[in-house]
Amino acid sequence: MNRDKAFKIIKWLLISWGALSLIGAISVGGFVAYRIGPGNRDRVDSASSSDVAFVLNWCNLGADRIEKVVHSYVSARSFTGDHLDAYAIKIKHIDVAELTASTDDFRGRWYRGDQLPKVLDDAVGFVGSWPGSAKIQWFPTEKALRSREFYVYPCSIYLHGITPSATELIFVRPSDKMVFYFGGKM
Repeated sequence: MNRDKAFKIIKWLLISWGALSLIGAISVGGFVAYRIGPGNRDRVDSASSSDVAFVLNWCNLGADRIEKVVHSYVSARSFTGDHLDAYAIKIKHIDVAELTASTDDFRGRWYRGDQLPKVLDDAVGFVGSWPGSAKIQWFPTEKALRSREFYVYPCSIYLHGITPSATELIFVRPSDKMVFYFGGKM
């Protein structure tokens, strides 16, 4: 009699474990299918000020300067994480003195577009050679980004060997108070 009771308990434990495993497998499969399918689409000109606030906060200009998001493009993510995110943001004010102030902190420094160190120059080349640039025709050209008109703030640059494979850069054009963000991984 004890043996039959033990088998019933084991049977129900195994059935419960199987049901939980099935629910888990269906949940994971559904999540992956959603991320690969309908939940993974390009989003064009749909970003709000709160979506792009990180751009101005990262470079210490402050999100309170945002006047409006002029353009935005957030691509679908590939399985390996390849993506392209770009924003054009109109800000209320910017002073060139803010961008040219000397700092000992290499992480908080702006560089003029025509005076870039080698690694940042390569990263700007990565931005200019991006294959999906037809989707962000409003983004400044590589030639323009390398001019004295622009200032560049490097957030992150990932290298494969000595060649950039991913980058997050912030560009400011003080003449018309525009900020451009580029985040891409290839």
